[in-house]
Amino acid sequence: MNNYLLFEVGVEELPSRFVSSTLDQIKGNLTKLFNENRIKFDDIKAYGTPRRLAFIVEGISDKQTDLEEEIKGPSKKIAIDADGNFTKPALGFMKSKGLKEEDVIFKTVGKDEYIFGTIRQAGCETSEVLKTILPQAVKMVVFPKAMRWGGKNMRFARPIRWMVTLLNDKVLEIDLEGIISSNVTKGHRFLGQSEFEVNSLEDYLTKLEENFVILDQDKRKAIIKEQCINVANTLGGEIEFDEDLLEEVTHLVEYPTAFYGEFDKEYAKLPKEVVTTPMQQHQRYFPVLKDGKLLPNFIAVRNGNDYKIENVKKGNEKVLEARLADALFFYKEDTKKDLESYIEKLKSVVFQAKLGTVYDKSLRIEKLSVKILDLLGLSQDEADTKRAAKLCKADLVTGMVFEFTELQGIMGREYAKVGGENEAVSEAIFEHYLPRFAGDILPQTNAGIALSIADKLDSIAGFFAIGIHPTGSQDPYALRRQALGVINILMDRKLDISLKSLVDISLENYTNLEFDKQTVANEMMEFFNERIKNLFRELGIRYDVIDAVLSANIDNVSDMYIRAEELNNWLQKDELVEMLTAFNRVSTLAQKATSSEVKEELLVEDAEKALYNEFKNVKESVKSLLNEKRYSESLDAFASLRPSIDNMFDSVMVMDKDEAIKNNRLGLLKQIYDTMLSICDLSKIVYK
Repeated sequence: MNNYLLFEVGVEELPSRFVSSTLDQIKGNLTKLFNENRIKFDDIKAYGTPRRLAFIVEGISDKQTDLEEEIKGPSKKIAIDADGNFTKPALGFMKSKGLKEEDVIFKTVGKDEYIFGTIRQAGCETSEVLKTILPQAVKMVVFPKAMRWGGKNMRFARPIRWMVTLLNDKVLEIDLEGIISSNVTKGHRFLGQSEFEVNSLEDYLTKLEENFVILDQDKRKAIIKEQCINVANTLGGEIEFDEDLLEEVTHLVEYPTAFYGEFDKEYAKLPKEVVTTPMQQHQRYFPVLKDGKLLPNFIAVRNGNDYKIENVKKGNEKVLEARLADALFFYKEDTKKDLESYIEKLKSVVFQAKLGTVYDKSLRIEKLSVKILDLLGLSQDEADTKRAAKLCKADLVTGMVFEFTELQGIMGREYAKVGGENEAVSEAIFEHYLPRFAGDILPQTNAGIALSIADKLDSIAGFFAIGIHPTGSQDPYALRRQALGVINILMDRKLDISLKSLVDISLENYTNLEFDKQTVANEMMEFFNERIKNLFRELGIRYDVIDAVLSANIDNVSDMYIRAEELNNWLQKDELVEMLTAFNRVSTLAQKATSSEVKEELLVEDAEKALYNEFKNVKESVKSLLNEKRYSESLDAFASLRPSIDNMFDSVMVMDKDEAIKNNRLGLLKQIYDTMLSICDLSKIVYK
């Protein structure tokens, strides 16, 4: 099939953050609707700029595939009356499906017979089906913020102004609430024609470029990157690319032209982040560096060509100058006092009405971080950690952070250094905010690790204690992100620490609140376990492996992940089904045991004696291997019991009439089960 469909949705400039997600949504909607409507296609390519969302469907079929579907109706006892005639339910079923009496048959399903009929329907022309599908695909898009316009019922991020629909070079009229598609599109807002016709896919792509529109976002991004590198080279430096910023700039322009600007060299003497934050976060500029140091230049990207680029350059320099002047003023004012002098102001900043001020929070962090150090055996870092905890929130009330909130922690570190604090304290102040977002760097110093865990745990514990939990998609206090931060730190640093212990000590700081500590601790553990499940799934761990590890008597996150990885690999063994069958039988019967005590004199059968003697050796071996964290080998050692377990089940009646013998056998199985749980719960593993 060489057929194609071109579908372009023209809009007023979309916010850059919406472009990629909107393309993905409409592409996904089209794929779903094509499949549901039996329209075959080879591929859908999605391209986007601020003003247009374009979709090219390759190899689209001329018509729907014919429908032939067998459907099930009511049971025969309902469908046929005492005289052998069809009942009203049966006739209603046939009418609703367009079937005649001669079209239906009865088939046995389970123990009953049911009425069945086959629906046959010839496929419609694709051009007709598209008239319904394409408007649906657009209307199904969901935005965090959307708008209505022109009296329309539909919502979209920005008003839709035109549509182009070509099916094999022919214009297909699509009606989207009064917006009628045609073959007329628009060029670049300032450089291209306001309107022009396109008569084929090739014509569309060619004329867009002639009208200063580079449709392919990947091509646009590559052009921006290459231009920026070339401009940086002319300045004798190199560009510092931020991938998120590069993506954002790509979706801000249709025809990029990179240029450089300059700023006063005095500003380059400020801490790097003080200059780059207003550059990147507020102005969408790329910093230029040489040997890791800032040059007094920036690189920006214009949505257009180089016409009067000098004027554009001056305008951007003027805007940045104002931002940097503010930053320099705040820096000079803030550094007139040392960081410690700002702590008093924290007493007037409310963290949460029931949880006190930010000052109160910093006191809780100090206590909690010291306890965490103790659990980790790192008490030698206590002095630096306590000092950093005292200062870690102080920069929140400085002028710089008040104006540029993105600099919290960064300015704390810089102001601590200016005030003469040592490197460990300064770095811990910055690190206690890490990770700030998915994929962010993690704290590396002992003080920073303890503070980061303490800060996040304190927030989670406090909000849970007053009954505030994340619900559905609502998480206004970012508790999920903070829990994931704790988990990632524990995993990254392979910290040997109990999650339950961390939860318990975090709640000890809230003696001023009335709550049931055990209930809240359980809720927090469940909350953390959900985050662990999600994270492990993202890391490629099977869902049943996650359940197997979480169901065992383990609450050390780093240890959980190592076990999960090794179990994930261990399950590739050929004899897996036989092993799991045996241990599932052990698990089932072990639940009936009232005790794990085994009296050797009550072992009367050779098979149970053999299993008991072998198990004693395996138990010691597993214990030794677990101490050395050799989990795959411990699984191998435990699995070696399978033949003896199978032999016992084949030769011995576990549920003996003699109560003492029965309980003894159940006790043996309970011991085996408990040993299994010390590794993981194999009964959770799903096999076919």
